[in-house]
Amino acid sequence: MRFELSQLRQPETEFNRVFQPAELPDGEEEYRVREPVVLRMTIHKDDDRFRLVGTMKTALELDCSRCLESFALPVDREFDLRYFPSTAAEPVAEDEEAEIEVDDVAMTFYRDEQIDLNELLREQFYLALPMKPLCKQDCRGICPQCGSNRNLKPCSCNPQWEDPRLAGLKTFITKREHDDA
Repeated sequence: MRFELSQLRQPETEFNRVFQPAELPDGEEEYRVREPVVLRMTIHKDDDRFRLVGTMKTALELDCSRCLESFALPVDREFDLRYFPSTAAEPVAEDEEAEIEVDDVAMTFYRDEQIDLNELLREQFYLALPMKPLCKQDCRGICPQCGSNRNLKPCSCNPQWEDPRLAGLKTFITKREHDDA
């Protein structure tokens, strides 16, 4: 989905659109889009530079990092992005390091008078993802011994694990306790 910048004639243009999950590219992402994506933004035009200020709402389906069950994560993000023509990008030599300024994070480039809305949405989805997705704060996860989901039913596995490498020390401790008595 590409947005044609050449059609913009006004200094400020409202853009509202609802994208169905089937319209978005399905890739090897960590998430799945489960609800329609509501994109609302104001596009500010300044010659060949554009500023997109708006919101994006949807729900993503993620896998819990503890119990591996799927859950829905509501997403409601605000964004403020600046787009410059790709000719404005300063090339950086391979052996040179580029220092990133605070304003560089919200700045990106467009080419062929188009902004890729798929890329804009994908970026906002990734910014909304938690570092460790959890279906609920107190998720108990899966049992490392039997593999059952401890949120659904408690397992009867022995929660105590003893390192077999320390068995020799354990006999030494018990022998000492008997000697002291």
